[in-house]
Amino acid sequence: MKIALCGILLCWLCLGAAAQTYKVRRVADGAIQVDGKGSSRSWRKANVLKDFVYPWDSAAPVPATSFAALWDGKWLYCLYRVKDDSVITLVKNNDRMDVGGSDRVEMFLKKNDSMNLYYCMELDADGRRLDYNAAYYRRMNYPWSWPAEDLIVKATRVKGGYNIEFAVSVSSLQQFGLLEGGRLQAGLFRAECKGMLNGRADLRWISWVRPKSDHPDFHIPSAFGTLVLE
Repeated sequence: MKIALCGILLCWLCLGAAAQTYKVRRVADGAIQVDGKGSSRSWRKANVLKDFVYPWDSAAPVPATSFAALWDGKWLYCLYRVKDDSVITLVKNNDRMDVGGSDRVEMFLKKNDSMNLYYCMELDADGRRLDYNAAYYRRMNYPWSWPAEDLIVKATRVKGGYNIEFAVSVSSLQQFGLLEGGRLQAGLFRAECKGMLNGRADLRWISWVRPKSDHPDFHIPSAFGTLVLE
């Protein structure tokens, strides 16, 4: 009986780990042309991740969100497809900080659980980017941005939602110490904007991994999974 229980526990742990791991398939160099539509045929080879949840609003249905990634040795390509019947892109100060009040997808990357330095990309339905680095806990360095030659972002509006396609150079991931042994520690998120409430964006938070927090917070180690580059 003890052996059986141990086997069940081991399977459960393995499944839990697998749920936080995404395999990034490799494609030929230059097989992806970033156009914001995900129209390159090579996207058919990608694993499609649809297991997104509302970590702090379990009673509400989660709007459809998918993520896919590929790489070719030089670039990591990512594609979000988002269902949203009322896409909101804030234009207030006409600067990159407006992304924080908009419908958007996000990817955070960390070196380790200390999060002494981690990197964030928040990308809205107009292809605007709010990228910055930060240190634990929530010490954001907004003046910093990913080198322009190492990050490509394009977006398209589609009926009932939007797509975000972006590419990050592998050389920059290595330079920042994020890519270790073909593995990236990544948080995959979405902010769904419902409008304005008391002068602030009314946001619902969607995540791939369910963070260990009683309140909305993606800036903690438990919000991350692992991307494994094949």
